Amino acid sequence: MTSLTSGLPASASSTLSIGDLRAAAARDPKAAIRETAKQFEAIFMQQIMKSMREATTSSGMLENSGTQLGNEMLDQQYATKMTGLPGGLADAIARQLERQMGGASVAVAPRSFAPLRMTGPDAAAGAVAPSAETPLSLKQADFVRNHQDSARGAEKISGIPAAFMVAQAAHESGWGKREIRNSDGSSSHNLFGIKAGAGWTGPVAEITTTEWVSGEAQKVTAKFRAYGSYEESFRDYAKMMKESPRYASVVAQAASAQGFAQGLQRAGYATDPGYADKLGRVINTTLRLQRVVT
Repeated sequence: MTSLTSGLPASASSTLSIGDLRAAAARDPKAAIRETAKQFEAIFMQQIMKSMREATTSSGMLENSGTQLGNEMLDQQYATKMTGLPGGLADAIARQLERQMGGASVAVAPRSFAPLRMTGPDAAAGAVAPSAETPLSLKQADFVRNHQDSARGAEKISGIPAAFMVAQAAHESGWGKREIRNSDGSSSHNLFGIKAGAGWTGPVAEITTTEWVSGEAQKVTAKFRAYGSYEESFRDYAKMMKESPRYASVVAQAASAQGFAQGLQRAGYATDPGYADKLGRVINTTLRLQRVVT
């Protein structure tokens, strides 16, 4: 194991030192392989986080050695949380180490990505990991963190799991990158793409959007509701889902991610024929992110 671990930086080897790994390898080769693989994956994930931050344009305001240290510590926590997931890099490294060490049998998740068993709210939601998990990003993690409190408040109103609503907001807004804007360029805070119908008396944002008509995507101009805050957007969405007969079946099926996504499509929430499948994938991503940011 010396050749595999002697170059590890201190941040990666803090869980088990080189000496500990050697002793563990003597006692339990399988456990040592898994731990070494996880530490390599942690290094890799931390480097990804660092590269992503360096690629982000810095304003230079209020930035100093203290904020840099804080960001590095946060990135390390993200990396730790995202390490060791079934079907991840650690599994691939463990298989490679197993072959190099003479074929010792190691229990790792199969490459086909078996359904990920969850506990707590995720298990109640009936969520499973997708067949090929997409990489997570800091922007996605920030989106979940910024809106999860508002979503929990909306859950009390509608009964829809907060994670499902955060996921739908992420899907509708492109994780915040495609927000509906007012005429002056400010945010309408409309995360759910709710249109301003005849009964809406509040402010309105008028934009060009894509609608599917007879199976074809077309550009149309439409009016959307505008809010004073994201929290207000979540509350209005929850109120609509709870009180509108159109979405009664959606709320009733919100016990599972699949039922929620398909219910929305059947109710005509969006004209995109692939809406349920796309939303289902975002829900899975959101559930994974919740384990990182909470």
